[in-house]
Amino acid sequence: MKSLIFSVIILFGCLTVCAQEAAAEREPETFIIRGLIVESDTYKPIPKANIQVNGGAYTTSDNQGEFRIPVKLNDELIIRHSEFETVYHAINSQERITVKVEPGPGLRKVNSPNYGLSSSRQGFNALIDSAETYKKNDVDKSIQFITDALTISGSSDQNADAYETLADIYYYWKQYDLSITNYRISLQNIETVDVNLKLAKAFQMNSNLQESLTLYRSIDVSQLSNYQTVELYEGFGDVYFKIQDFELAENNYQKALSVAKDHLITPKITDLNSKIAQTFDAQGATDIAEDYFEKSLNLATQENKKRALEEKVKVADFQNKSRNYEAEIQKRQEALSDIQDIESDSILGNESPLTSQKQNYKIGNAYYLKEDFKNAIPYLEKSISEAEQREDLVVQKDATRKLSEVYRDAGQFDMAMAVYNRYIDIVDELYSRKEQEIIQAARFREDLAEKQNRITTLESDRALSATKYELSLERNKRQQLIIYSLIGGLILLLSAGYFMYKSIRQQKLANNLLALKSLRSQMNPHFIFNALNSVNSFIASSDERTANQYLSDFSLLMRTVLENSEEDFIPLSKEIELIELYTRLEHFRFKDRFEYSLKIDDEVQVDQFQIPPMLLQPYIENAVWHGLRYKEEKGHLDIVISQPGVDIITIAISDDGIGRERSAAMKTEHQKKHNSKGLGNISKRVAILNTMYKDKVDIAITDLSEETDPGTRVVVTLKKD
Repeated sequence: MKSLIFSVIILFGCLTVCAQEAAAEREPETFIIRGLIVESDTYKPIPKANIQVNGGAYTTSDNQGEFRIPVKLNDELIIRHSEFETVYHAINSQERITVKVEPGPGLRKVNSPNYGLSSSRQGFNALIDSAETYKKNDVDKSIQFITDALTISGSSDQNADAYETLADIYYYWKQYDLSITNYRISLQNIETVDVNLKLAKAFQMNSNLQESLTLYRSIDVSQLSNYQTVELYEGFGDVYFKIQDFELAENNYQKALSVAKDHLITPKITDLNSKIAQTFDAQGATDIAEDYFEKSLNLATQENKKRALEEKVKVADFQNKSRNYEAEIQKRQEALSDIQDIESDSILGNESPLTSQKQNYKIGNAYYLKEDFKNAIPYLEKSISEAEQREDLVVQKDATRKLSEVYRDAGQFDMAMAVYNRYIDIVDELYSRKEQEIIQAARFREDLAEKQNRITTLESDRALSATKYELSLERNKRQQLIIYSLIGGLILLLSAGYFMYKSIRQQKLANNLLALKSLRSQMNPHFIFNALNSVNSFIASSDERTANQYLSDFSLLMRTVLENSEEDFIPLSKEIELIELYTRLEHFRFKDRFEYSLKIDDEVQVDQFQIPPMLLQPYIENAVWHGLRYKEEKGHLDIVISQPGVDIITIAISDDGIGRERSAAMKTEHQKKHNSKGLGNISKRVAILNTMYKDKVDIAITDLSEETDPGTRVVVTLKKD
């Protein structure tokens, strides 16, 4: 009997848990809904009506009777005002709503979206709603709807609404500079708290951090709704976290969390616990961070499966950073099971951190860090297989490199080399694809800039047409009004020209960045190819132990190069580490051909200067391979770093090799191409960087003397920002 009761209790508990999980899975996401409150007979807007979500957010209607409020599907809006009885409205879609009320006692609401509004307003609202609908799937169509809406716009309110929606579209597609421009235009028409909060967030995402802080500070907290207050403090926290002021970041996250708890804004409670955990983790307070991550994970589990999975992966990343590999592996294995459930309903894109190939790679990496090579191999192989099936070259590259390192550290050098050769092939394919993506991104950017210019021109044309119409009516009445109207039209044209100039300037900067990335993508395969030739030659001529030591140093060099490959500038100290390692490897191979020295003057402050990655290595390579290698007696390579001024530093690379003239005469056709490509890419990179950063880098190459072995001297000059 007892066992029967016990079984019933367990069964009931399981059913309860399953029901809770199912409810959590069905938990809808929060979105912002737009609404309008008008009188049922005159359609006059009703300002200052109180709108509240049952047990949640609160706001009021503005002077135009409009409001916005965060809701979920099936929420109920409660609308109160002293002039009419309380109205209840159920949210059953994300479409804009219009609530018609009848002032006076005995009110009965009639709810019919957009019914009774003027045809022009109906058309405008329909176009804005259509732009929102197509925002995520068809950016061209979405922007066209905005253009059409601006064509029929008849008020500052509608202009503000249209430009805000256009800025939202640009923000979604990560064109933050364009979103900033349009949020500002929206605010020029109508000043609203919502748009100011969005603009501050866009500033932050565009790395205009001081502008973001200034705007957040200008917002009056007393005028905000509860949800807006949470967004304000969270925005402060995000900016402070980005500038690494973790104490202020945590303080503002805590303020936001307090408001969210007081008003039951559940999704924000989860997010803020997670952000507080990351802030404590960044400060090294691992124990406190772990407590907050546990809270955020528990809360996320109560929302929906995807949100819980996102938080589980964050916790696993935290455990990896804390070197708690056992817990990390357990969390990621649980995540793999959740990913299978989610992918049964929807496919996760390769850019998502939740894909199974990423989780398998990170599990394999955790086993590798534990030195459990046996368990690491199958997870890495599975990650490679899944990444190949889903054409995720980035994960395929990382997992293949890690698998090569596992085989190397496990002593299986043949397998390590075979896998590493596969890794090189994947890197080549990845660089080719990245170049295509860069070209496509540039075209996408140009297309958006062209559409923005057309919208700006349309607005200018409309304003100018209105000005001309007014002039034609008043031509014989007020001469002074004509002059003022012309001045107004000129100002509008100048404003349009300013925006077009700004857009062109931003496009030029984007083109420079794309060219810079393209040159970096050419430098890395070029360097890796040369270095692999060195490794191959050394292995062919040395004993196995020495070759393994050389290969280990080479792997460290490769890791350093790849880590720096995505940056325009890196600290000078990192570049010094790279050239020390590279020069040591070359000297290791050509001990009988040259000696070298690296001298850093005592007054040099290497951490205060930045340098383009891989700038010095090709010149050292040139000195060794084309100067010192052909010298009859033992040569010398000297690298001297000095600081002649507060804001300037020089790196001199000198050799007493055969000199540029004799080296050029001795080169084969293949060597001429090799040298031209390597040094030519450096010249192009330096030219682009100097254009973008105002002559930050200077390079001078001179011959030292006219003797038998004249030698060459390369002087690289860096200027501080």
